[in-house]
Amino acid sequence: MNTAGHSEATARRGLELTPFRGLRYDPDRVGSLAAVTSPPYDVVVRPDGLHHLEAADPHNIVRLILPQAATPAERNEQAAGTLRRWLADGVLAADPEPGLYVYEQQDGAGLLQRGIIGALRVSEPSESVVLPHEDVMPHVVADRAALMRATEANLEPLLLTYRGNGSAAGATAVVERTADLPPLLATTTEDGHQHRLWSVTDPADVAAVQADLARHQALIADGHHRWATYRRLRAEHTSPSPWDYGLVLLVDTARYPLRVRAIHRLLHGLPVAGALAALDGLFRVRHLDAPLTEALDLLGDAARDGNAYLLAGDGGYHLVDRPDPALLARTVPAGRPEAWRSLDATVLHATLLEHVWRIPEDSPAHIAYIHDAAATVAKAEHDGGTAVLLHPVREEVVRDLARQGVTMPRKSTSFGPKPASGLVLRALGI
Repeated sequence: MNTAGHSEATARRGLELTPFRGLRYDPDRVGSLAAVTSPPYDVVVRPDGLHHLEAADPHNIVRLILPQAATPAERNEQAAGTLRRWLADGVLAADPEPGLYVYEQQDGAGLLQRGIIGALRVSEPSESVVLPHEDVMPHVVADRAALMRATEANLEPLLLTYRGNGSAAGATAVVERTADLPPLLATTTEDGHQHRLWSVTDPADVAAVQADLARHQALIADGHHRWATYRRLRAEHTSPSPWDYGLVLLVDTARYPLRVRAIHRLLHGLPVAGALAALDGLFRVRHLDAPLTEALDLLGDAARDGNAYLLAGDGGYHLVDRPDPALLARTVPAGRPEAWRSLDATVLHATLLEHVWRIPEDSPAHIAYIHDAAATVAKAEHDGGTAVLLHPVREEVVRDLARQGVTMPRKSTSFGPKPASGLVLRALGI
């Protein structure tokens, strides 16, 4: 078997990326391309963020990926109707011929990332072609599947990584050569990130990309629930069908390394005082007289020596570390690699949530997953809950566990930068 993301040839089928006719906004029909984009659906978690995007432009993609209505069925019907209306009005239009899409992101701090967007053959875990590293929540998969059924579209690409050899050959050669050409679109979103998109339609270039990627496996960097959704929908339809493929962005991290960040937890209904009291005698707890940036640095220092968390929500920061070994022995499941058993996310879910705080991890009424530390703290302070801030997992740990077929607890990592939603969509009937 290949190791996750490595380039050795395999007798098994590798990545099969196919061109598609992308749906794109007509720049003459919207205020600006930046105003109709959005972060991925699972990053838009705060109501103020959702309302801000809706107010940016009446055609913002968030109206498709996170429609607002009273019931799930009404939300999905609304999204489908909105998509049909935008297509009929020419707000969204299909490109004239199928292509792969080179996508570039750049920020003001020197980060540059390029990859290829296409329709990827949906494979089973047993094929070891696309490797997950996190568990998924069934209700989220069901929600995304219902939305995709209603719209008959892949509304945003998920992010996959593979490990090329870092040289400008094969798919990389096509990406780099294409990026020297005038783009189909270029825009700068309000976070300061610059986005450019090109279409690759030349048969020789498409064939070069496909031949190169066929030698690789990919690691899911962001979009586990969407990949699980692709698999569910493919199983519901007789093959061959458009549901055999799903929209992805593939990035060669040998050339463009991704950043790995933590995903934080907001615990509803659990005040910080109660959370800390329950830890008495089980973890070491220290109050930090420091701002958030310094507190996160101290969290990173503590995490190098073992499990560590930063609790907030009462106006201060509390460093929680040095769990009782006997507690871990009782609560962390055996029979898994030590790298998995010692993960902060493993101990958080198996020990803190399940046994100490008695909070069900699969209920959105009890837990929210937020990518931004400051936003998590602010929400906890506003709601009277507890923010649990984590330190990022090293990428090599993620890849090694995925290579072993071991999934991490859900929402353990945040790879980035994530592709902006709204630059190119895939309609299954086009």
